[in-house]
Amino acid sequence: MAPDWTEAIARARAHAPFLARGLDRFPDLAELLARGDGEQALLAAKQAGQAAPAPDRALRLEKNALALVLAIGDLAGAFGLDKVMRELSTFADRALHRAIESAIQRRVPGAPTQGFVALALGKHGAGELNYSSDIDPILLYDPDRLPRRERDEPGEAAQRYAREIVRLLSEVTQDGYVFRVDLRLRPASEVSPLALPIGGAISHYESSALAWERAAFIRARSAAGDIAAGEAFLDHIRPFVWRRSLDFGAIDDVRRLTHRIRQKDAGPDEPEAGYDLKLGRGGIREIEFFAQTHQLIHGGRDRRLRSRRTRRALAALADTGRIEPATAQVLAASYAGLRTIEHRLQMVDDRQTHVLPAGTALDNVARLHGLADGEGLLAEVRRLVAPVADSYDALLDQDRISVARSAPHLRPAPARQAPPLAPDLAQRIERWTDGRYQPLRSSAAIAAFESVREDLEEALARSPDPARAVTRWESLLSRMSSAINLFRLLEARPGLFQLLVDILTLSAPLADELARRPKLLDTLIDRGARDLPPEVEDIVAQMQQGERGDTYEHRLDRIRILTGEARFALGVQLIDGAHDPLAIGRGLSRLAEAAIAAAQHAAQHEFSLRHGAIAGGELIVLGLGRLGGGMLTHASDLDLIYLFTGAPESESDGERALGATMYYNRLAQRISAALSVPTAEGALYDVDTRLRPQGAQGPLAVSLAAFERYQREDAWTWEHMALTRARTITGSPDRREAIERAIRRILARGREEDPLRQEILEMRARMAAHKPARGPLDVKLLRGGLVDLEFLVHALQLQGGIGLVPDLGGALGLLIEAGKLPAELAGVHDLMTRLLISTRLLAPETIVPGAYSTDLLARICGIDTAGDLLPTLAGTRAQVAAAWEQVFGERLETE
Repeated sequence: MAPDWTEAIARARAHAPFLARGLDRFPDLAELLARGDGEQALLAAKQAGQAAPAPDRALRLEKNALALVLAIGDLAGAFGLDKVMRELSTFADRALHRAIESAIQRRVPGAPTQGFVALALGKHGAGELNYSSDIDPILLYDPDRLPRRERDEPGEAAQRYAREIVRLLSEVTQDGYVFRVDLRLRPASEVSPLALPIGGAISHYESSALAWERAAFIRARSAAGDIAAGEAFLDHIRPFVWRRSLDFGAIDDVRRLTHRIRQKDAGPDEPEAGYDLKLGRGGIREIEFFAQTHQLIHGGRDRRLRSRRTRRALAALADTGRIEPATAQVLAASYAGLRTIEHRLQMVDDRQTHVLPAGTALDNVARLHGLADGEGLLAEVRRLVAPVADSYDALLDQDRISVARSAPHLRPAPARQAPPLAPDLAQRIERWTDGRYQPLRSSAAIAAFESVREDLEEALARSPDPARAVTRWESLLSRMSSAINLFRLLEARPGLFQLLVDILTLSAPLADELARRPKLLDTLIDRGARDLPPEVEDIVAQMQQGERGDTYEHRLDRIRILTGEARFALGVQLIDGAHDPLAIGRGLSRLAEAAIAAAQHAAQHEFSLRHGAIAGGELIVLGLGRLGGGMLTHASDLDLIYLFTGAPESESDGERALGATMYYNRLAQRISAALSVPTAEGALYDVDTRLRPQGAQGPLAVSLAAFERYQREDAWTWEHMALTRARTITGSPDRREAIERAIRRILARGREEDPLRQEILEMRARMAAHKPARGPLDVKLLRGGLVDLEFLVHALQLQGGIGLVPDLGGALGLLIEAGKLPAELAGVHDLMTRLLISTRLLAPETIVPGAYSTDLLARICGIDTAGDLLPTLAGTRAQVAAAWEQVFGERLETE
């Protein structure tokens, strides 16, 4: 619909005295608006105060002109809500900056605007100011950089500037005011000075800030004054606002705050005369709190949720699966509708009001809005607030949110009854609160624990090994600094109890990892906790979502954090039966590939700062073994070879130039360290580079030409067997393709059949003698197990140049298709691989675990019962042995 400027001006004159006075006061603007030239009027409004000699009058003239033009454009339908809020917020930035500049120069003429910061919070910080908003800045100063007279102390000068800023903006003159300034969002506002030293503010937010202050800083930005100093301050306190640990205490804090607001607000709960559009049930504040609560809970772990703007935050919550898309759309529409009606209320007399008036005054606002009467306006408000109230009440009542268990493709687990917990175990739990555990020493922590204790004891009693579960819980408590959030989390997500107990009792590797890093529990309640990792490129993008000012160590820690969380989540998915173990193995591989790519990118950037780059060359990472085959387990290390392209005699262009060989070897060392050296966030992987040319005696990185020459002329058969699993992990597409073509050429060359077979048989015999199977579930090393199957495949690959793909299952399929191996080996490979991946978590010592764990292992691998596990494995080994005898003419002993 085309904007109707004439009708908008008529409504303004009839129903909004403030706007009518503005039209009379600014006839030039009125004429532009009458012609429908809104953008030109907006430009003219921003220049309305240019001729005024003093900044206080200049700002007031601009404010009045801008409010008039935006209001008429709003009523005409020419300026949307976003544009109106953005223009008002941008003007607030300009006004604050001009006030700071004026205050400093009034005291120190010619001084730069440095060392004094205005942080915008609330609607101003979000860029969502309304027509009659006040602004809620926090004023900070740097004592070392603040301009001041020689005799002024920094604190004294800063307070003088703050008072002048408030006066210049808030004082009511014949031209009105610019903004009401509310400084009560600063720390300890009852006793603290108006402007705070930056160091003191940092100390407060890092040590003693309250929950509401976290919520306030969701929308904070550096708006005026020394903007760079303000951004540096916000960077510094970012961990206070955005905590990586999911904070379900935020729901309690918001619940209490909401109850206080509702009790304090004397207006009606439902829309009628006296209803508060901002604070009433289903009003604007509840939409903002709905978004901010989810942001506080999840935003520390997902940067996509950190938008300052309300509707963008709602959209991000929907896009990431935290809320339903329909909920986001309804709340966003209600927000836009309520904010528009709020603006109508404020246009009438330029009053900061959110309350619907009664009688003829309500009819007046309705007609300004384009409706027939007040009843029509009330009906519209009721329609807007009803879904908000429902969604917000549901959020505050969020004591549920179940954790889904057991994938549908698995047969159900045998039911576990919950007998009473053994008396000795119950007594041990009773002693947890006697002061022996740091996280359970405060009254708040004990209260949080007592709220979940009954459910916890019931879950422990249901576990297959209650004594081990209690011991694991004690280990977890001994390593935590705080447990309040854990218990609140369990209270909000009761479904986590049994899952957590299962982790602690069924999988020692996962239990140990959780004891080392209790925050891993947060991964279980992310909406995507049951999802497999996305494509490698998407994981890399997540790993590279750093913050402004991140150091190299910060980048590596982010890779470690995300990798550790995803590996833990995949382990939980495995024991929970959420996915086929083969899908878990492929997910682990994608995760490792992403970690390598992200670590290489970070290391190359850091390395290039000193040593530059080499034109025309690059470092390629080659993955071998299970990584090359794209099927890792939780215990897999990374078999890597580093290759570089370009001329070996070339040199880098940095401040400390290096020759190509030295350059790429040092870079490869840096990448290996990035992947393997522990930091505060732990280590990523064990890296094994012994498969490179000449093994441990050779250089870590070699040129592609030297690699090809070595593989053609000097490599042993076992090295070519390893090369059959080689796959490029990083590098430009054309270079990766060139390397993989070179590998295929090397592997496809002809070989004499008998010497090849004899060499492979001798190699396997030596391996069996020096590295025998550890237990009855060592599906890798048992004769007739995965190693024998791999040797079979590699022998036939090298013998005939068939099936030269790094994925063992894919190579096996091609050999079966060529008639070289029996078809049933495809199923044998899949079953053994499932067992390998699963036993790494459920039976890491490769001995048969307890009854429930054995049953779980069987079900995960698609075996009917626990009693069938070992016989089924024996049958598959016999099939491998039969194929071994057919290919090599040698009988395998699998008994």
